[in-house]
Amino acid sequence: MTRPPHEDPRPGAGARPPRAWPVSDAQVLDLSGAWRFRLSPRADGDDGFADPGFDDRGWERLPVPSHWQLHGHGAPAYTNVVYPFPVDPPRVPSENPTGDYRVRFRLPDGWEAERTVLRFEGVDSWFRVWCNGRELGSSSGSRLPVELDATEALAAAGGDNLLAVRVHQWSAASYLEDQDMWWLSGIFREVRLLARPAGGIEDWFVHAGYDHQTGAGTLRVDTDVPARLTVPELGVDAAAGETVRLAAVEPWSAELPRLYDGQLASAGERVALRIGFRTVRVADGLLTVNGRRVLLRGVNRHEFHPDLGRAVPEEVMLADVLAMKRHNLNAVRTSHYPPHPRFLELCDTYGLYVIDECDLETHGFEPVGWRGNPADDPAWREALVDRMRRMVERDKNRPSVILWSLGNESGTGRNLAAMAAWARGRDPSRPLHYEGDWSCADVDVYSRMYPTHAEVDRIGRGQEEPLDDPALDARRRAMPLILCEYAHAMGNGPGGLWEYQELFERHPRCAGGFVWEWIDHGLRARTADGRAYFAYGGDFGEPLHDGNFVADGLVFPDRTPSPGLAELKKVVEPVRIAAGPDGAILVANRHDFRDLSHLRFTWTLEAEGLEVASGTLAVPPLPAGETTTIPRPALPPTGVESWLTVQAVLATDHPWAPAGHEIAWGQFPITPAPPPLTPPPEPPPAPAPDPPGPLPGPPVGERNRPGSGAPPVLHSPLGVGPGRGAPPVVHSPIGVGPGEFDPADGRLLRLGDLEVEGPRLDLWRAPTDNDRGLHGEAVEPLWRSLGLHRLQHRVDQVAVAGDRLVVRTRVAPAATDLGMAATYRWSAVPGGLRLELSVVPEGEWPCPLPRLGLRMAVPATLDQVEWFGRGPGEAYADTGRAARVGRFAASVAQLQTPYLRPQENGNRRDVRWAVLGGSDRAALRLEGEPTFDLTVRPWTSEQLDQAAHPTDLVPGGRIWVNLDLAQQGIGSASCGPGVLPGYRLDPVPATFAVRLLPQG
Repeated sequence: MTRPPHEDPRPGAGARPPRAWPVSDAQVLDLSGAWRFRLSPRADGDDGFADPGFDDRGWERLPVPSHWQLHGHGAPAYTNVVYPFPVDPPRVPSENPTGDYRVRFRLPDGWEAERTVLRFEGVDSWFRVWCNGRELGSSSGSRLPVELDATEALAAAGGDNLLAVRVHQWSAASYLEDQDMWWLSGIFREVRLLARPAGGIEDWFVHAGYDHQTGAGTLRVDTDVPARLTVPELGVDAAAGETVRLAAVEPWSAELPRLYDGQLASAGERVALRIGFRTVRVADGLLTVNGRRVLLRGVNRHEFHPDLGRAVPEEVMLADVLAMKRHNLNAVRTSHYPPHPRFLELCDTYGLYVIDECDLETHGFEPVGWRGNPADDPAWREALVDRMRRMVERDKNRPSVILWSLGNESGTGRNLAAMAAWARGRDPSRPLHYEGDWSCADVDVYSRMYPTHAEVDRIGRGQEEPLDDPALDARRRAMPLILCEYAHAMGNGPGGLWEYQELFERHPRCAGGFVWEWIDHGLRARTADGRAYFAYGGDFGEPLHDGNFVADGLVFPDRTPSPGLAELKKVVEPVRIAAGPDGAILVANRHDFRDLSHLRFTWTLEAEGLEVASGTLAVPPLPAGETTTIPRPALPPTGVESWLTVQAVLATDHPWAPAGHEIAWGQFPITPAPPPLTPPPEPPPAPAPDPPGPLPGPPVGERNRPGSGAPPVLHSPLGVGPGRGAPPVVHSPIGVGPGEFDPADGRLLRLGDLEVEGPRLDLWRAPTDNDRGLHGEAVEPLWRSLGLHRLQHRVDQVAVAGDRLVVRTRVAPAATDLGMAATYRWSAVPGGLRLELSVVPEGEWPCPLPRLGLRMAVPATLDQVEWFGRGPGEAYADTGRAARVGRFAASVAQLQTPYLRPQENGNRRDVRWAVLGGSDRAALRLEGEPTFDLTVRPWTSEQLDQAAHPTDLVPGGRIWVNLDLAQQGIGSASCGPGVLPGYRLDPVPATFAVRLLPQG
């Protein structure tokens, strides 16, 4: 049986040689728009639709560019590693959705072309093309361009033309495109007709080097036809191919993206050039640009839009670049394929280093032991080298591209070596990258994914595990280390960013890394009643999927920044503002090239979060890499807790942000908070044969003991409640200050005019994606196996002594002897109540706790929160660098972080006090001794845990408030290391206190 063409491993037929992205004065006809479309379930349909006379009036219309699954034709599907079809290369299923496209067009009047070329920027995954019934060729390589010669098939200007394209969803090429993303098909980038004039420039290669020792530049532009190069600003007017030496040029870098406008002119065409002089080298174990070691503060970026998939408009590309720059990022890895070429132009203009990655990933061969992996099968060599060639030729003139990457997670093999050899021969000016082969036999940098902090430290010190081959080992030890993926930004997190950055800055060999990844790939969907949410794997009925692992970005699908992006901005800020000696302020310039003359340094003194003084600091234009100390300004006394905040902001407008945009900040405590008034020590209880306080009936200490006659205490959202069907035991409430307590179990029922429930010891949180540890250390299974999500609260004693109430309990899950002895000590304080909670773990705990604190319910009317503590955003033990001390306010709704899969979120750390209020006068003030962590939600942790999407969460009639001593850190175990030891919440005896003060 003859193999169908789409199952041929070779890249296709009829393509013209790849070349630089064509931007010139030659005529272009954009064919984007509404095309006729039909979808067939198989790939073996009749190709008669390519005939111009074919009747397509019954077909639907589909926009080009787009993906057909996002327009009601089939459905998206998400897998991370595995192929959604049998691994039988190069064969694919017979059930192979196939889209047929047709569009009619006319060449405009005045179309002058020696040749007319049809250019596709991106088609997923394999396609054939006909023009007026004449086949032009076929191609694969979804994220790569292809050009086909249409000259002989076209009608003259003014005549009708019919372009027909058949696109197969699955092809041999699908085995090369297993890139942890939605499987989406169709013509998703632009289609254009290009007029190629006589004497036109088919290809050009800009070579613009910089000598950091002399400041000189060299410039040569190679072309395929005689042409003239002019750069007016530099006085350059030279023949193509001639090397021009310039005594002084301003170099290009991500910090200072200096570009010179030039023009390349031949007899038939003019090409606009944007030239950046820069030299990239690996030298002495360092990655250098223009002679200086650079530190990559990077992200991985898939192309994605929640409504358009990978058909990303230019304005969205620009939004990405601007957001990256505004968050102190300087580098992008184009995971795991070349992006739209316009994105790279934006990186040139605004300043981002780029690792340009080939359209190659064969990760689905790993589960089968890499058997048949195309990276090592000679039958696939042409396809892999072709993909590398097409990327390099298209993007070779981009100064932002500082490394070529062979691809991602494709194992090892001779075809990768062939790709590397071709790239070195064509462009020796850029180092090569590939992570999948730790021997680094074919590359110039040592790249790793998700190593632990300890391993990064070892590699930074040159003490990594040796390779068996001494020559390869010595070669690798002379390479810089790049973490091409680290700090998996899935859901709440990532944690541990600061500790990675500290290692990058400590060890010169560490060239930085790229957080995984930029954006959550959630596709916009709606519930039956019309509420919008973002769908992830499995939401479209896929039989095989990887759930919400596709939602692992620093921005949400609508490009709203997540708390993780704010944290990353703070961690990688290029200016450090810290405490210096003798009260001075230390300013460190962490830029690689730029001095600080573009920044203005302002200071603000706040007393309990309210500004009392401000000014400007005189900071010299400190060169890159240097540090200075600045005297602290004279500050007025405040008498309350006060903090000095120093900000580094842009002094003038920049192309990517306006004047006043904050680059960095530091905070310094000035006046400590006065210590809280502590009640006198609790007196020892006096023995008495009668019940304590006013309680009638059996001794409170005997309640709920076997045989006492008291009703059992069963689990409820706060862990206690009357037994189902048992007659209530009615007693008068216990009064302590403004509080009323249940005499049976010591629960606070009323505080002033507020009805409340609790607070009670709480150990549970809705597990985060990092707690689940999909590809790392998982603690959630341990928590659930212990039953920490279904704790039971046993009341052992409720004792009243004067104006004090002591409640002794044991909190434990069923089926284990582990537990927590918890003692609540209530006392009246001016204006309210003080609660001191003491806990003592019992038994040998095999895991850290999710959280340790108190949970209570208050009326839903208290839906506005003001607090003095860290903010404005959420923060956890290992994700709190971006949270500064201040006074903040938000609604309860605004305090929630809408992760695509609901999970623990919204914690505010180090809260001194908080006030919960609403539209009426009632309010509740919460005070720490000295601080607590605060979470306020319109639902319980259990409801949060059970929800699959934010739309599953429906506010109830109460607000749930957590006042925590601590929570377990976040880590990055969704794909990477777990929580560092210093951020684990191991069970140990602990005591903390809060005050509850009703107001209004």
